[in-house]
Amino acid sequence: MPVKAYNPTTPARRGMTSQDLSDITTRKPLKSLIKAKKQNAGRNNQGRITVRHRGGGVRRHYRLVNHNLPAGLTLTVEEIEYDPNRSARIARVKDQYNLYHYVLADTSMVKGKTIQTGEEAPIDASNRLPLSAIPVGTMIYAIELTAGKGAQMVRAAGAKAQLMAKEGNYATIKLPSGEVRKVRLEATAAIGTVGNVQHQNVKIGSAGRRRRKGIRPTVRGVVMNAADHPHGGGDGGRHGTGKAPRTPWGQLTLGYRTRRRKGSNKLIVRTRHDAKRKR
Repeated sequence: MPVKAYNPTTPARRGMTSQDLSDITTRKPLKSLIKAKKQNAGRNNQGRITVRHRGGGVRRHYRLVNHNLPAGLTLTVEEIEYDPNRSARIARVKDQYNLYHYVLADTSMVKGKTIQTGEEAPIDASNRLPLSAIPVGTMIYAIELTAGKGAQMVRAAGAKAQLMAKEGNYATIKLPSGEVRKVRLEATAAIGTVGNVQHQNVKIGSAGRRRRKGIRPTVRGVVMNAADHPHGGGDGGRHGTGKAPRTPWGQLTLGYRTRRRKGSNKLIVRTRHDAKRKR
């Protein structure tokens, strides 16, 4: 499924590409599975900006994707749809009780395909099973971290993880980042690879297209005043940062870990940083 290229009729169009929508079977979402999505422009309930460079953009409705399908369902894919809130495609499926759900669409999903959930489901692409019932070496996606909580990992377009081993009560999984971690065998996952694999190759191409996505312009710190950024100031002319790169609030950014790990790392066998160093 290649990306769509444009003729270079303007400088912005030169090199611009967009998603190929040929796999989408309907443009109209199911009304009962959408809800209004408010644009808060990166502000919290006090009106203060907590996420910079957000605002504007086209209006969208949020699709209520079911990441926690119960066991024992037999689902039929009715439509493949575009979701403006995520990189992956979503599939509209109908179960044996005539209830509709949205699920992540993988590379093998087509209209009319049957999907099953639960321990008794066959080992086929798109089926959702506990990790204990999936053979070692299988590519999986939409993985639960905690059994019964719903899929939390490997949900982006083109993403896939590999079930590496099973030992005791845990399965060892290699994630797309290179991290290797353990997950309880009762947790569920879907077999296959998330669809829309070419998403990462789309080139936005123009500033207006980014604004319609709700992304506002970003200004470099070195062109600001000294009062506005640690990299700012200077007597004209181009210059570097003058110090190790940092945020507008003085926090170091490159090679300096800023994430706070409140939980334990005992289930992580190899971090993504270790995986990068091995390459």
